[in-house]
Amino acid sequence: MAVEELRPENFVFFGDDDENVAYDRAWFNIMRVHRKLLPEITKALKTCGINDPIWIEILLEVERSGAAGQPMSALEDKLSVPQYALSRHVSRLEKEGFLRREFIADGRRKQILFLTEKGSGAHDQIWQTYGDAMRSELSPHLSTDEAYALSWLLMKLLA
Repeated sequence: MAVEELRPENFVFFGDDDENVAYDRAWFNIMRVHRKLLPEITKALKTCGINDPIWIEILLEVERSGAAGQPMSALEDKLSVPQYALSRHVSRLEKEGFLRREFIADGRRKQILFLTEKGSGAHDQIWQTYGDAMRSELSPHLSTDEAYALSWLLMKLLA
């Protein structure tokens, strides 16, 4: 279906008796697409020493924060990653030499993340591989207009 056909009246072909089923369909298809596309993209990133696509997002956000560093609590919110999972990824990025963290004693356990020499610019170095993998998985199924439309719809879910 072309982007210009993405109107509610064109979705009657599903034949659902209950229009609420649309939300079920949306959810299950988001999850299935994620499971289908993630393995190949992850495989490509591993050739660059990146074991999980979330690592790219973490490195990018820490790089964007500059010399002040990236507070871990703010990163949880930006990336919609629970604290325990983010902490695990940060530990792995530390072990691989991409990040370092400083603990700030301010009455709370506050952590600030900084790029190491290895992590500095890593996003730029890895981006070509990541971009190629994403395009390889998506471009056979979506035109650029459809990719923009899908991006817009998904961003609505993040708002």
